[in-house]
Amino acid sequence: MKRKLLLTLSFAVLLLLAGAGILVWSGMTDHLGKADVALVLGNQVNPDGSPSPRLKARLDTTAMLFQKGYFPKIIVSGGTGKEGVPEGTAMKRYLVATGIPDSAIWVDDLGVDTQASAENTVSILRAEKLKSVFVITQYFHIPRSKLALSKLGVSPLFNAHPHYFEARDLYSIARELPAYLKYLVRSPTARLTR
Repeated sequence: MKRKLLLTLSFAVLLLLAGAGILVWSGMTDHLGKADVALVLGNQVNPDGSPSPRLKARLDTTAMLFQKGYFPKIIVSGGTGKEGVPEGTAMKRYLVATGIPDSAIWVDDLGVDTQASAENTVSILRAEKLKSVFVITQYFHIPRSKLALSKLGVSPLFNAHPHYFEARDLYSIARELPAYLKYLVRSPTARLTR
């Protein structure tokens, strides 16, 4: 009985590790291509309105890709954390300071989670008659972000991740696996019409 339980637990652990490995590999594989718009997912903003190091890395990657011509427009999407600063607004301020024109950036301060950011992005795409999206977020978050957009009918999708890593990534990877599975079975609320 103990041996069977041990084998079952070992198999479950191996399955989780394999899933996490696939998630990490997928997110670290950048798929570059020209898109109508970039979607930059938010993260913590400091109380003074400056981006946290993780968010700054996303924004610096965005600015570099914008300058290289991968997309002409940017959607910055996030909610308002305990710091009281809307992430989208703070992200736009940072990007404008890097030289990106104010008019090239749309702010979504209601992107309280990945699904909300995807749905709000689809609303902007519909209004602006756009189709393709370039996702920029941490490597472990890219698969779920692309899945949410894909289930809403967005295509093609491209992605890149900042080369920023921290110990907290281990927790984030463990959290992403069940979150991805939840998004996988979730029904889309609406789809981008062609």
